[in-house]
Amino acid sequence: QVHLVESGGGLVQPGGSLRLSCQASGFSLAPYAIGWLRQAPGKERAFVAGISYIGQTLYGDFVKGRFTTNKDNAKNTVYLQLNNLNSEDTAVYYCALRGGVIYFDATLWEHWGQGTQVTVSS
Repeated sequence: QVHLVESGGGLVQPGGSLRLSCQASGFSLAPYAIGWLRQAPGKERAFVAGISYIGQTLYGDFVKGRFTTNKDNAKNTVYLQLNNLNSEDTAVYYCALRGGVIYFDATLWEHWGQGTQVTVSS
């Protein structure tokens, strides 16, 4: 059974940093593309970042070099480092997976985790 669990969210001040984790259980995430997506209040889910099975990474335009995703296949975990956060980054962050390539369309990702809340506020 495919199961993804996000962790690492919390309350952070503007300009601060967080590291999110996406732990896979019941399967190996190595052959899959893993995506990070977010949903802010009143907004649709949006693509944040993705990492392919060979480690290629892609980011949403709004990231502007502030976020980095990487994976540790031995730990079956994908990470999302969030730096220089601002209030517009407040959202629930999810990880999800797909076979094949990374998709910018958030609706094409599958097996979403339950999400972790990131709140940026002073």
